[in-house]
Amino acid sequence: QVQLLESGGGWVRPGGSLRLSCAARGRTFLAYATGWFRQAPGKEREFVATITWSGGSAFYADSVKDRFTISKDNIKATVYLQMNNLRPEDTGVYYCAADRGTDTMPKLSDYGYWGQGIQVTVSS
Repeated sequence: QVQLLESGGGWVRPGGSLRLSCAARGRTFLAYATGWFRQAPGKEREFVATITWSGGSAFYADSVKDRFTISKDNIKATVYLQMNNLRPEDTGVYYCAADRGTDTMPKLSDYGYWGQGIQVTVSS
């Protein structure tokens, strides 16, 4: 069993930055790939970014590429999502997800463990 807890969300103006954290507890986090997903009001949950268990490879949705960076600290059992140049369309609830895997995993169905989600609001 893996428990995931997101933090770092909030409100920011367009063009601003936020860093989300996802702290894992439970089974060893080292062998788990991790992803970030988001869900805007009235829309389906969508993929944002994923990183391999080693942290050596990452993959991003086109909508966030070159603005967001995912990283992982296996010693702290924490995954981060640095979000720069935020836009109003980035608003939503952001979810951290994890599961065993050796590659990046961009599909919701890849993950069995999910955090509760954290709100990110980008507006002026």
